[in-house]
Amino acid sequence: MNPTAGHSISQRLSVQIAVMTMIVLGGIFTTLWLCVAMLIKERSRDEMEFRSEVLSLAVAHAAKAGGETAIVGKMESMATMRAGTWLELRRADGSQLYVDDDEPAHRRTPAHAVEHRFRVETPTMAGGFVVAHVVGDAEQNVRMGQNWAWILVIATLASGAIVAAGAWWRARRLLQPLRELAAQTRAISPQRLDQRLALADPAEELQPWITQFNALMSRVGQAYAQLEGFNADVAHELRTPIAALMGHVEVALSRDRPAAELRETMALLLEELQQMSALIDDMLFLSRADRGARARRSAARSLRPLAEQVVEYHEGVLDEAGVRAEVVGQAQLAVDEALVRRALSNLLSNAARYAERGSTVRVSIEMPGVASDCDPRVRFTVENRGATIDTEVLPRLFDRFFRAEVARSACQEHHHGLGLAIVAAVARMHGGDTFAQSNGGLTRIGFELCGAPESSSHQGGDAHASGDAGGALAPQPRLASAPGL
Repeated sequence: MNPTAGHSISQRLSVQIAVMTMIVLGGIFTTLWLCVAMLIKERSRDEMEFRSEVLSLAVAHAAKAGGETAIVGKMESMATMRAGTWLELRRADGSQLYVDDDEPAHRRTPAHAVEHRFRVETPTMAGGFVVAHVVGDAEQNVRMGQNWAWILVIATLASGAIVAAGAWWRARRLLQPLRELAAQTRAISPQRLDQRLALADPAEELQPWITQFNALMSRVGQAYAQLEGFNADVAHELRTPIAALMGHVEVALSRDRPAAELRETMALLLEELQQMSALIDDMLFLSRADRGARARRSAARSLRPLAEQVVEYHEGVLDEAGVRAEVVGQAQLAVDEALVRRALSNLLSNAARYAERGSTVRVSIEMPGVASDCDPRVRFTVENRGATIDTEVLPRLFDRFFRAEVARSACQEHHHGLGLAIVAAVARMHGGDTFAQSNGGLTRIGFELCGAPESSSHQGGDAHASGDAGGALAPQPRLASAPGL
């Protein structure tokens, strides 16, 4: 037996409908048969009363005409007319006046016998009356009732079989769209992720399932395309430092070199290896976040000092860019401080890189008052003045390895394009989300963090360690290069 094989909906549905049909019809037919049996019983009783009335008139008339001799003669002449009955007449003193020669019917068929005793007034005879005992055989009526019972039983079984066959056929027809959907699903492959489920006339119950499946396939296709692009970007990002390493090594090995020059070459190699290590750390961090790692939260504390630490750490970068930074607002929340510092560092270094000289980069901390499932929550916003980001670029700022073309030419430093992706990962690990707005030369990039229940306040140790390893306040900002950040 195939362990993966399940039951057939068509068969199970048809059997259940057939059983229900037979139960309902069985109840109806049982009630009908009881009514028929009652009618047959009443009919047998009415027939016996009619025969008794005829016999009573005949006995009374014979007694008046000729006494006992006339009564006996009359009963003998009527014997052929009373087929299926047995008669006995007794005088008033109990002595037998007349009896049929045949064996009593109630002795032959006791289950089918119908008896009736009555008195016939005979004023001309001694005692003044005659007692009659009549026994009738109702076997014919009983057989008719039995025939009706068999007819109703056969009708019930036949109805169940017909209903089962009809329900199975109809269920097969109604479930045909599911087989069509299964065939369409089998046709979907990694090379045909653009296919979607569709029916010419979908049932109301199937439409939500089709819609949700197609939405799932859209997400799978998007993730598959993102994965392919991610692999291509990783290969591209790793190829550059590897090529540089190979070039340095080939140059160093081309001829004998003094120790000082070799040390310089080794320093260059170490720098390239550090960049590769930083890229790998960032990728591992994002991988943990994608697998559902949660932030390891400390006790609730003020977040303004944390933001001021990040600003103080970036003073050199800010002075070099010719901008200043300020922190406004205040909030308290239990967060993973290392991860939050890392996210703020990424945003602040990008903002300093693309802000206009002489402008101010503002780091805002606020607790939105709008009620939501994320309560309490804190919003961090890094705002700078510079080139406006295209509206088509804004939705992709937090994608991995995404860099706008203007950013590629505007920035001379090497950036992997993972900075804002890390910001988004930090927000997700805190149950929050990111946002980006840019208009009129003012760009606002930030993220929201949600409060967590006490049971989850110490989860996500791996993610926390990754954040530390990556360096929340690393001197080289590994960020997504986008204009205005």
